[in-house]
Amino acid sequence: MSTDDLDGFAIKQPEPIKLETLGIEELENRISELEDEIARIREVIDSKKAVRGDAESLFKK
Repeated sequence: MSTDDLDGFAIKQPEPIKLETLGIEELENRISELEDEIARIREVIDSKKAVRGDAESLFKK
C-alpha cells in the first residue's frame, strides 16, 4: 500500500500529554518510554534499509 492509497484518510494523532501536570518521576518514566520507542523505530528503519539495499543489489546484476 502506498501513501497515495491513504489519501482521504485522516490519521488521528493522540492528544498531547500535559507535561506540567506530571511529577518528576512520571516525566523520567515518560522519557524512558520514548527512548525505548525511538530505539524500536531505529531498528525498523535499519531493517528496511537492509532490505532495500538487498533489493537494489539484486537488480544491479
